[in-house]
Amino acid sequence: MRERPTTVTETSFGPLEYRFEERGRSVVLILHGGHMRASLPLGEELFAAAGCSVLAPSRPGYGRTPSGTGPSPSRFADAVTELCAGLGIERLTAVVGQSAGGPTAMTLASRHPVLVERLVLESAVGFLPWPDRRARLGGRLVFAPLVERASWSLVHGLVRRVPQAALHLLLRDLTTGPIADLVSGLSAEHRALLLDLFARMRSGSGFTADLRYMARGGKAPLVTQPTLIIAAPGDGAVPFAQAEALAAAIPGARLLTSTAPSHFIWFGDDYPAITTVITDFLTQARRGRVPGPAGEKGT
Repeated sequence: MRERPTTVTETSFGPLEYRFEERGRSVVLILHGGHMRASLPLGEELFAAAGCSVLAPSRPGYGRTPSGTGPSPSRFADAVTELCAGLGIERLTAVVGQSAGGPTAMTLASRHPVLVERLVLESAVGFLPWPDRRARLGGRLVFAPLVERASWSLVHGLVRRVPQAALHLLLRDLTTGPIADLVSGLSAEHRALLLDLFARMRSGSGFTADLRYMARGGKAPLVTQPTLIIAAPGDGAVPFAQAEALAAAIPGARLLTSTAPSHFIWFGDDYPAITTVITDFLTQARRGRVPGPAGEKGT
């Protein structure tokens, strides 16, 4: 994985790091999950193939976006809206919320419905309390801002020296199934991609901020846009119940069930079929039905 170049701009909310890859008039905004940043693309190939431009900001506390730029999803949603205005973007074909980027994606769609045309939630944290107490305490200990650099340095060294052990360690809490089955079932390509991704991750002050905000849960924001939710029962990081609750709360939302054995739906065997559904969703009429294979559920 090659890190992509990014830019930092000043907004009225504070500095904001972003990556803008221009291809066509349709613009897709990607809000990444925990331990990620704007320079690390994940699951973006399908948007490039569809000729969409991609705008990816680093969420607060990640990369070069300081925590103060967005101490809440609502504040950062407004900062992103200002970023779009500065780039001359009047309409987003879709906002994609991945994992911990889910709450900000929903908030952006709710607060700025004229800007956001569609919403895609991928393995996304919803409005139920997240994560559980054990994961929350462990995350605050290992990924606290003062120690996360050392923690990730150890992880990066492990990835380089003993990659098999690193995969067992890092994927263990991301699956509901046996970790040995997950690791042995990875293709060589997916194994390499995951190791490269883990070798570049950092938490900054963003992950502990995510834990503080999302531990409380809350009320789902009012989302009126067509919404596609993609989640896997095999996800050990974000329980499938989060996706089910979102599908029940967002009017007309569709839940597409992935067979991926972990949090990373992008590495599941059925992801090629899922990319077709997402691509169709980007071009359908605003109130059209979301097409999908047998794993789809609707409200």
